[in-house]
Amino acid sequence: MSDKNIRECDFTIAFQPIVDVASESRPFAYEALVRGLNGEGASKILTEARTKDFQAFDSNCRKRAVELAQRLKLSSHLSVNISSEAVGHASHGLISTLDAARTSGFPEEKLIFEISEHRAIDDLSRAKDEISVCKSRGSLIAYDDFGAGYNCIAALLEIRPDILKLDMSLIRGIDTDIRRRSIMSAIHEVCSRLHIAIIAEGIETRQEMDALRALGVNLMQGYYFARPIIEYLPMPAPDADGPGIKREALTMENKY
Repeated sequence: MSDKNIRECDFTIAFQPIVDVASESRPFAYEALVRGLNGEGASKILTEARTKDFQAFDSNCRKRAVELAQRLKLSSHLSVNISSEAVGHASHGLISTLDAARTSGFPEEKLIFEISEHRAIDDLSRAKDEISVCKSRGSLIAYDDFGAGYNCIAALLEIRPDILKLDMSLIRGIDTDIRRRSIMSAIHEVCSRLHIAIIAEGIETRQEMDALRALGVNLMQGYYFARPIIEYLPMPAPDADGPGIKREALTMENKY
């Protein structure tokens, strides 16, 4: 898809970094998030898309993300979302995005597919076959929203993800909630045994970051580090006062 076609579509992509706090908060990956052309949030765009051919829309979002990432010369991983309905789809599944990456020149081995099971996967056998192909081509599979999805434990057994993304409901206030810290400690132990990486999303405070680091979690995402910015790769800065808010303002000043 050309830059002209990218501008003419009725949605675009914002990028938010996933940082490695063990490496001076350098970006491990950027998650691609759908936005309206006037900055409308994902929920509005996705609600409208569900009245149309949602699987095709889902695929187009991933293709757009890959093409923009290549245009922006993204050197880290790119994390793209795929709905459970689209996993294994003959025309709009994971393979279509791998092919789009190959066409645009974006490395397939830098792709991370975030699967969210707010709905059950329609054809689990076919989905597992497609996931196997993705892994053979070097891409990573992440299970998104762990703790809020359709069947979290079954997903670990059936999907066998490389990465587990923890829902912010498990993260919020973890620094003051011993129950959340206990659950997080257990999840971290299981994932370590299964060789699954953990990404904690929704980090908003230094205290939450510190509590997670103490539990051994180093990959994090949230407003504390940087907010999503449309068609731009915001760089997080290790700042105890919350770099996301300061860096976003500076980034937008430099962009326009």
